Amino acid sequence: MSATPALTAERPAAPPPRRRTSTTKRRQYRAAYLFLVPFFVVFITMLVVPLVYAGYLSLFESKLIGGQAFNGLGNYIRALTDPLFLEGLGRVGLFFIVQVPIMLGLALFFALALDTFRARGSKAIRLLIYMPYAVPAVVATLMWGYLYGPDFGPLAQIARAAGLGTPEFLSAENMLGSMMNIVTWEFVGYNMIIMYAALRSIPAELYEAAEIDGAGQFRMAWSIKIPAIRPAIMLTVIFSVIGSFQLFAEPSLLSIIAPNVVINSYTPNFYAYNLAFVNQELNYAASIAFLLGIVIAVVSYIVQLGAQRRERRERSLS
Repeated sequence: MSATPALTAERPAAPPPRRRTSTTKRRQYRAAYLFLVPFFVVFITMLVVPLVYAGYLSLFESKLIGGQAFNGLGNYIRALTDPLFLEGLGRVGLFFIVQVPIMLGLALFFALALDTFRARGSKAIRLLIYMPYAVPAVVATLMWGYLYGPDFGPLAQIARAAGLGTPEFLSAENMLGSMMNIVTWEFVGYNMIIMYAALRSIPAELYEAAEIDGAGQFRMAWSIKIPAIRPAIMLTVIFSVIGSFQLFAEPSLLSIIAPNVVINSYTPNFYAYNLAFVNQELNYAASIAFLLGIVIAVVSYIVQLGAQRRERRERSLS
């Protein structure tokens, strides 16, 4: 009688107990939440609570007799009819329309140049372009205020020596342009780094295919690089919207040098500061700050919506 060979089959490994898996996941979730707790504590105490309190203050009015009285939307109606606030809002709007394209255009030019010519010394050049951003806004404004000075400023002395007269950089006609120059000098390097980092993430295969097709550097920059880093460019635009409408350090310091030109309501942010800490109108200052935040949100949304519509149009055409 012949013995039949025994059929051996490998049994699959038994899965680990569910209890152990669920316990491990719970520990991971707890660790994740513990890491997030410090952020939420700081976020709530430093941002959410002050915003809620400012919104509460904006609904009241401080009177000499009776103290705090509920005013509803009265402060907001007053702000929308306040000529000082509207003039400052229009001034920063003009600042945004003129300064931001120049600043981002220079940042894009430097980023493309550094990405195209990756030669020796590019790191040093990149550091030199970025270095002004490392200078605090207060120091940068004081430095440029000294350069703009009509009496002892180097620019005025050079102009007088050349027989060009004394340039009035701090006059009412040129003050906004002088601030544009300061902010452009400060933030070109910051925006350049964002765009340059996005350029370095583009796959090299796209450049090789473009070179095979006979595309030059300008063609690659226009057809490949700029479309590829469009999200980074949009990010810099949104940051520029927020920074332009929150202009504060430059007017607050230049008001000391030229008090007759940079008045207390030169920009909305500077106006809200003076209302709160000089005029002691905390309720009205809170409403100004909230309206300014709404304007920033609306402008940012319009800019982003325009970019999205443009992308959809280009996709439909392609």
